[in-house]
Amino acid sequence: MNIGLYQSAASLSALERWQDAVSQNITSSQNAGYRKRTVNFSTEMAGELQTDSKARIGQDAGMPTLFAKINTGINFNYGETQPTRRELDVAIQGEGFFEIQRPDGSKVYTRSGEFRMRPDRTIVTSGGDLVLNTGGSPMVLQAGGGAVVVNQNGTIVQGSTAVGKISVQKFADNSKLRPISGGCFTAPDGLTPEQVDTPELLQGYLEGSNTSSLREMVDLVLISRAYEANQKIIKTVDQEMEKTLQALG
Repeated sequence: MNIGLYQSAASLSALERWQDAVSQNITSSQNAGYRKRTVNFSTEMAGELQTDSKARIGQDAGMPTLFAKINTGINFNYGETQPTRRELDVAIQGEGFFEIQRPDGSKVYTRSGEFRMRPDRTIVTSGGDLVLNTGGSPMVLQAGGGAVVVNQNGTIVQGSTAVGKISVQKFADNSKLRPISGGCFTAPDGLTPEQVDTPELLQGYLEGSNTSSLREMVDLVLISRAYEANQKIIKTVDQEMEKTLQALG
C-alpha cells in the first residue's frame, strides 16, 4: 500500500484547517481586542494494521510512518492601542480582560473596550452585553451627571460622583480560555479569574487586534503553494498505481 498517498491527504486536511484559521484572522483583523488564531504543525505516528504475514500498514521496513498534524491555539500578545476620543472607549494597558455578562447570565471576558450606553444609561458592549463592575453588577450612568471620566484604575466618575469601577480579571493560564463569537472568551470549569486590583486603563482608546493582515496574506500564499504541491503528489501516485494495475492485467 502506498503510504505517501495517505500522507499527502493528511497534509491537505491540515492545510485546510490552517487556511480556516488564517481566513478568520483576516476577517477579524479590524475588530477591537481580537486575538490571533495560531497553528502549529507536528507529526503523528501512524497506527499499525496487520494485513497478512508479510504486509503491514503503518510501517515500512521497520521505520515509523508519520502523518501531518495541526495544533491550533490563540496568541494573547497585546494589540496596538489606537485613539478614538470617545469617552466610553477604554483600552487595557497590560494584563487582564473586561468582565462581561451576557443575557443568559453567563460571564465572558474580552479585551475589547468598545462600550456604549443604553437608553436606560446602562453601560454595555457594542454587542449589547452588560459591562460589570468589581462587585459583579452592571454600571449605570447618572442622568444629567455630566461628562464621563474613566480613571486609570478603572473608576468611572461623573462630576464628583464615582459610578463604579470597571472589573478587570486575569487568569493563571490564558491558553485554557475558550474563544467564542464577538472576540470574547469563556473560562472552563476549574479556571477561576482573579481581580486585577490596579489595572492600567486608557479612556478614549481602543486596543486593536494583534493580527497583521499582510502576514496573513503571505500565509495564504504559502498554504496555496503547499496545497498544490500535495495535490500533484497525489495525482502522480494515482497515475503510477494505475499504470501498475494495467501492467499486472
